[in-house]
Amino acid sequence: MRIQPAGPPSAYKTYSIKAPLSTHFRHATCEEVACPDFLYGWRVRKENLTPALLHTATHCGRKYTELHVAEGETYLVYEAGQSCFQSARHRTRVERPELYIVRDGDHRGNPRGTPNRIHKRAEDWAEDLHEHTDKLNTTLKEG
Repeated sequence: MRIQPAGPPSAYKTYSIKAPLSTHFRHATCEEVACPDFLYGWRVRKENLTPALLHTATHCGRKYTELHVAEGETYLVYEAGQSCFQSARHRTRVERPELYIVRDGDHRGNPRGTPNRIHKRAEDWAEDLHEHTDKLNTTLKEG
């Protein structure tokens, strides 16, 4: 839910700081991200798996034991120190500064089609924001 802006999109500037997944992160191991499953191990209830998933879980090369708790309740227990089933989703940040972006318009678009301005330093982005805010405050005071 957004508050409806009072003016047209051309009356606004949007300031954002971004660190895109594609450029500011890389794949990481379970160990690098301190994955709880890697650190402590994990278990999967056998009865909740489809036949295909059960085959994958038991033939994936990870060490496990079967823990029979009760009739119809058996777990595959995987020991700590091995990659988890979600390891392909692990990411870690790379040494790259954030993108400090200023664009004309708001969430409705950039009607003038002006290109985004990307500041190299956070200080420059903050100065731009401060100058823009001062202009707005001056305009409001003048009526």
